[in-house]
Amino acid sequence: MGGEIGTVSWVNGPVVRASGMTNATMLEMVEVGPGHLLGEIIILDRDTAHIQVYEETSGLRPGAPIYGTGLPLSVELGPGLLGSVFDGVQRPLRALAKSGHFIARGLRVPALDRERKWAFTARLKEGDQVRGGEVWGVLPETSAIEHRLVLPLDASGVVSWVAPDGEYTVSEPLLRLQTAASERTFQMLQLWPVRRPRPYRERRVPYIPLITGQRVIDTFFPLAKGGAAAIPGGFGAGKTVTQHQLAKWSDADIIVYIGCGERGNEMTEVLEEFPELVDPRSGRPLMERTILIANTSNMPVAAREASIYTGITMAEYYRDMGYHVALMADSTSRWAEALREISSRLEEMPAEEGFPAYMPARLAEFYERAGFVTCCGGSTGSVSIVGAVSPPGGDFSDPVVQHTKRFIRCFWALDKDLANARHFPAVNWLESYSEYLGAIDEWHGAHGDPEWRELRDEAMSILHRESTLQQIVRLVGADALPDEERLFLETARLLREGYLQQSALDPVDTFCSAQKQYHMLRLILHFHHRAKRLLACHCPIFQIRELPMITDLLRMKGSIGNDEVHKFEQLAQKIDEQIDALERGYCQ
Repeated sequence: MGGEIGTVSWVNGPVVRASGMTNATMLEMVEVGPGHLLGEIIILDRDTAHIQVYEETSGLRPGAPIYGTGLPLSVELGPGLLGSVFDGVQRPLRALAKSGHFIARGLRVPALDRERKWAFTARLKEGDQVRGGEVWGVLPETSAIEHRLVLPLDASGVVSWVAPDGEYTVSEPLLRLQTAASERTFQMLQLWPVRRPRPYRERRVPYIPLITGQRVIDTFFPLAKGGAAAIPGGFGAGKTVTQHQLAKWSDADIIVYIGCGERGNEMTEVLEEFPELVDPRSGRPLMERTILIANTSNMPVAAREASIYTGITMAEYYRDMGYHVALMADSTSRWAEALREISSRLEEMPAEEGFPAYMPARLAEFYERAGFVTCCGGSTGSVSIVGAVSPPGGDFSDPVVQHTKRFIRCFWALDKDLANARHFPAVNWLESYSEYLGAIDEWHGAHGDPEWRELRDEAMSILHRESTLQQIVRLVGADALPDEERLFLETARLLREGYLQQSALDPVDTFCSAQKQYHMLRLILHFHHRAKRLLACHCPIFQIRELPMITDLLRMKGSIGNDEVHKFEQLAQKIDEQIDALERGYCQ
């Protein structure tokens, strides 16, 4: 805690005005009142400052002291982040839980355990010439993740001392570096301002798909590692469950899940469920490579605004080690509402629907921190962002949705009608899009799916054709269509019910590997091509629809496991045998 730098003159909810702040700096972290409530200076005008307070301000009154820290709002980075649960300003909730069911005001607990020891192994020796960005030590943070200690970018020089291999706490000195100006000492623990992006050497074009195991995403609207996506949808459309699925099954190395302003029962489900989940990659608990940030709707609104930056800073920290990180933000609408509330209390001029005029800039700053990069040390890493958006009434003309679309390249539009029809994930294939399709083509070709793009485009054309035909069906009925058009409706039904629809509760269907997706889609389109030839021989459509293998195509998502792709060849033979039998009757 620093000295007193001013006094409170006005209080309006989470916003406090202070006078006598001549020694304060913009975005400085301060402590407010006798309870030392955590806050951040967001406006500084001569000796008057406006402070957003990250804790409940009831009982605070004019004349209370303001204490300076001299530091911007920062997070602690180091081993011990994985497996932890924090609030929006990185207070560890498990440690705070000892004080009761509610977080006491002014309570301070270090984000990283100062007593726990880690098995440190040096990567340097005395006399080595090093530069910023290099790895100078490693330690096993969990059984799945090696924690790499990276030199700050401004640290270059000669190693004058390095601690011997052994067990140390995060605050013990482990390295001394003789730089051109002075000798610097380094430890595992470091602080980083949350509103400042961490540096990298070069931003690269994302070209590796983030495999999520969700067919509608991986096949039709894929996200590349280092990309940014949005999931907009109304209440009950499945945003949170979809993000849970991505967090559980995506092939990212590290998962950062931010519950930003969501209902407490949803976050409780996350906090109870995630520690029990088994990582399919290692067989160990999934929490060993997960960071959870819980900032529920009943927590102070200012901390909700900070939680997004807290999460993205920790994601960038692991990116700099050469890992691929997936960040889930649920939801950015609640974050934007926090901006709106603080802005209104500051009496700023509102823009559309009351949001501040700078909201689009803040959204851009957040999504721009996603990226596939060459790190300062030469390795590659990425941060992929998936932000949920909760427009009122599911209205996609909402400002948050419209501005978000400007800064992302992947849009998964959730449809309330699909959700009501129990079609999950309720991603509307007519409104959604992905701009990463061309970038990941080469990756699919190198991994055994050379026809992936052709199959995907043909399936999309069938779904779009069905949408056009449904308008006619609603007027005159399906029986009035020619058999060729009715075949498109049948194939589209197979795509919708047998491919796009996926159960998060089915132990087999909850995750679908890229190889299984490829075989499933190829089989459905193989059926479509064979059936088209049958129709050319004047075979009636009803006989094709009554073939037993139609049921097999609808059930293959749950009847064939990810490691049983050989069964797709057996199913293909079954399709050919049944269609061959019809051909012998009609095509002779």
